[in-house]
Amino acid sequence: MNKGQQTRLHILKKAFDLSYQKGFQTTSVDDIIHLTTVTKGSFFYHFKNKEEMGLAMINEIILPGFKTSLIEPLKERGSTKEVLYKMIKSILLEDANFDPRYGCPAVNIIEEMAPINQQFNKAISKLIDELLSKLVLVIATGIENNEIDKDANPKHIANFIMSGYMGVRTLGKLYGTKSYDSYLKELKIYLNTL
Repeated sequence: MNKGQQTRLHILKKAFDLSYQKGFQTTSVDDIIHLTTVTKGSFFYHFKNKEEMGLAMINEIILPGFKTSLIEPLKERGSTKEVLYKMIKSILLEDANFDPRYGCPAVNIIEEMAPINQQFNKAISKLIDELLSKLVLVIATGIENNEIDKDANPKHIANFIMSGYMGVRTLGKLYGTKSYDSYLKELKIYLNTL
């Protein structure tokens, strides 16, 4: 990685940190420049505006992190129900990249930017669609392996699991990890009914 690429990545990582804590809209280019100690010229050399930087942040920081935390664990061996439960439990309780006070970076971007910016909506939809398709595949495999009822709908189950995850991340901003414990308990009960 050359110096220019390192600078660009440094800007994206610091912009992510600020946006995660303060929100994307309230994080200014000046805030990012101040934190990174790059010049305004350097920032605008790498990104023509804040929106372009935000889209790069989604694609180059959030998406890879999301894949590592939510998609890779779905490749684990074990019963389908256990794999699904462990993936959610791990990201809620064990992932050092998430701070309960700030919720989930992807969920935050969805809530803040998806309704008002079509490009952000498209970028974040790509990420969520990929995760949902992987969940559907894992659940369908569980049905094929007689681990989940044959009449279950994989897409509905995937949507339910992700809706719960997104909601509990938001509750975690208010109540901390205590809300995660009750969600995980009920998620396990739900999965065992499938």
